[in-house]
Amino acid sequence: MKKLSLSTIVIRFTLIVGAIFSLFPFYWMIVMASRTNSEIFAIPPYLTLGGHLIENTIIVLTETNFFQAFLNTVFYAVVSTILILFFDSLAGYTFAKMKFKGKKILFVFLLATMMIPGQINIIPQFIMMDWMGWVGSYNALIIPGMANAFGIFWIKQYCENAIPDSIIEAAKMDGCSTFGTYWRIGIPILKPALSFLAIYSFIGAWNNYTWPLIILNDESKYVISLALTRLQGLYFTDYPLVITGTLISTIPVLLIFFFFSRQLMAGITDGAVKE
Repeated sequence: MKKLSLSTIVIRFTLIVGAIFSLFPFYWMIVMASRTNSEIFAIPPYLTLGGHLIENTIIVLTETNFFQAFLNTVFYAVVSTILILFFDSLAGYTFAKMKFKGKKILFVFLLATMMIPGQINIIPQFIMMDWMGWVGSYNALIIPGMANAFGIFWIKQYCENAIPDSIIEAAKMDGCSTFGTYWRIGIPILKPALSFLAIYSFIGAWNNYTWPLIILNDESKYVISLALTRLQGLYFTDYPLVITGTLISTIPVLLIFFFFSRQLMAGITDGAVKE
């Protein structure tokens, strides 16, 4: 049997402790979803599963507009992710491989926007959406977020390392247009980076709460994050139902992470290695 060194033991112990601390909040959410309201506030707190998980799940699914909110969220997250992938990859490819006047100044301005807190943009965005008559529509929900500075920066950095200029020059000599070069040569090479950006964007859209809360005023268009707030009463909140709804809403995100975690890690490591 191979003898482990002290450093290896310390590293593995640290990783195990870190994993336990990371997973405990999710386990604790399941425990609270399986309890009643009085059991949640019991002292000392219950650390084991209760017997009300199925009952709470049925109440959430039958007494709320959960399925409509789920479909709304899928539509919002999928369309937002597709638009972000297209526009961010197009802009990132342009900054990395195209030559035009003012490129450096424009890119510095783009990076500067990453330093601005998102809350500052809410009021100007709302005024703009109101001026366009889009308040309460999916256009107002999706269009303002169809491109972001982080995605453009991520794709640009990946393009500079992964796409040689010689391939682009060869494509031009063969008569390929600029957009054709981006679409036929750039996109296939960018698949690892796009996979990471797709998962990152989908999870961000799925968990988005503030902007849907501000811009949507029709309950039939609510996403899950807003639909769960309907479980909170004015004078009384049934916390097990709220937590059960939250637990159900996290299942699609967890499935996406489990199925695409390899692509996610590949995208991160590929972007971190510079030739």
